[in-house]
Amino acid sequence: MLIAMALLAVSPITTQAAAQGNTPACPSLLNHTFARLQDEKPMPLCQFSGQVILVVNTASYCGYTSQYDGLEKLNQRFKAQGFTVLGFPSNDFGKQEPKSNSEIADFCSNTFGVKFPMVAKSVVKGSNANPFYRELIQATGQEPGWNFHKYLIDRNGKVIGTYRSGVTPESPELTQAITRALAAPRP
Repeated sequence: MLIAMALLAVSPITTQAAAQGNTPACPSLLNHTFARLQDEKPMPLCQFSGQVILVVNTASYCGYTSQYDGLEKLNQRFKAQGFTVLGFPSNDFGKQEPKSNSEIADFCSNTFGVKFPMVAKSVVKGSNANPFYRELIQATGQEPGWNFHKYLIDRNGKVIGTYRSGVTPESPELTQAITRALAAPRP
């Protein structure tokens, strides 16, 4: 009883919304917490439950780096409908992300105006891949082949598409898949 009262005292809105069924349960795929890129504070992926998510492994010194601009525009275009881009900087491909987390954050913000959420640099391929990426790879059978590989996750936390690096954020293939996912009923 005391624990329940303490929870209500700390977070009455969240607890009340969950009790009323307004907050979707966290799908197992999203049940991970990463350090945020900007300040390395914990960022639970469960906060994106019920949203359509485009997960992208990124790098600052890649031929595809200009996709940051398109990813931010895509994020802004669909954000109000329950969509987010989620960036995962990685140095796995060609050592094209060698900088520190704060340097990556500054580059993304200052060069491309990136505002979508990004996590701290991590491994996204092979046996050392972070647990979230291991699950994405297992769910799809596709490991990222290079920087800016994309996974599309529906509102229920299910991976519904993978897109190679050359598929740009503006491509009809990707924008139509996002539109379809956003039109699907909410959980």
